[in-house]
Amino acid sequence: MALDFSVIQQDKSCRARLGLLHTTHGTVETPIFMPVGTQAAVKTMTPEEVKEVGGRLILSNTYHLYLRPGHELIREAGGLHRFMNWDGPILTDSGGFQVFSLGPLRKISEEGVTFRSHIDGSEHFFSPEKAVEVQESLGSDIAMVFDECAPYPCNHEYALEALQRTTRWAGRCKDAHRREDQALFGIVQGSTFADLRQKSALELVELDFPGYAIGGLSVGEPKEAMYEMLDLTVGFLPAEKPRYLMGVGSPDCLVEGVVRGIDMFDCVLPTRIARNGTVLTHHGKLVVRNAEYARDFKPLDPTCDCYACRNYSRAYIRHLIKAGEVLGIRLTTIHNLHFIQKLMQEIRDAIRQGEILEYRDKFFENYQQA
Repeated sequence: MALDFSVIQQDKSCRARLGLLHTTHGTVETPIFMPVGTQAAVKTMTPEEVKEVGGRLILSNTYHLYLRPGHELIREAGGLHRFMNWDGPILTDSGGFQVFSLGPLRKISEEGVTFRSHIDGSEHFFSPEKAVEVQESLGSDIAMVFDECAPYPCNHEYALEALQRTTRWAGRCKDAHRREDQALFGIVQGSTFADLRQKSALELVELDFPGYAIGGLSVGEPKEAMYEMLDLTVGFLPAEKPRYLMGVGSPDCLVEGVVRGIDMFDCVLPTRIARNGTVLTHHGKLVVRNAEYARDFKPLDPTCDCYACRNYSRAYIRHLIKAGEVLGIRLTTIHNLHFIQKLMQEIRDAIRQGEILEYRDKFFENYQQA
């Protein structure tokens, strides 16, 4: 089998659970956070460094790799794992979110989406079948169906049309999918409408995918609305299959998502804010490039044992960033990914000990939400 998932412990007080996700390229513990390697690289880091901070399953972007260097070239190189020298599991998104975020540069039809490249303006066409073809060429362990991600806010009518198209496209993706060593996940849509989330989940469960993602959240809606949709949607997904919340990676949302039964997360946030001189701590975000840290010789986070915190001060890292030295953003990236992976380990330990709700309460005693 391309993928096998087993729940090894279910919390008695909420939906949080421990699991093992078996893929062609190895087994990972869940709940898990996937670092994002958009263009076949986690920005500023080598694969070995990603492993050192605790990364075990990474995400790459179908849209970007299709445009550059091209999925055929990657196939010729022996697949994405060999191309980027990563021997662990890889999940590829379908490119749907990126295509639909192009706005006026794309045109939707029942057959697929015509869009113009953000790189050179060249015209391209993605259908569900094309999205599957590209991901099969990449050779990821987990592929995603091609979906329509409705923007927030949108009206009920638009969200309904988008989810109906997503369901039809999911069926076409499943029919087109051939790789036996690759699992294909469905994606639940429906914006922030409870009836549509239920409808989308039930229709996708009928198609019987090996895993299910929840898409179309963390796109501008209030966090309370996202949590409400998670509470509802998770209840309609099979307990024996993995649940993946797409595009969510802030520490507070990771904790809340796990409590609501989510097994997998991904987000560019830890690496993106690192490049802007912002780091994650148990007390919230710290903008190390700010002038107040010019003579601060403490680590980024005194409670952290990552390479950056063991060896360098806030003052030094701020100097590097202000001077335009690449080492500065490498160190903030190492710290942020280490922080997130350590957080996920703490969460797994709390579930294992039957104390996840107590862990959540203690976490929010200290954490200042943005």
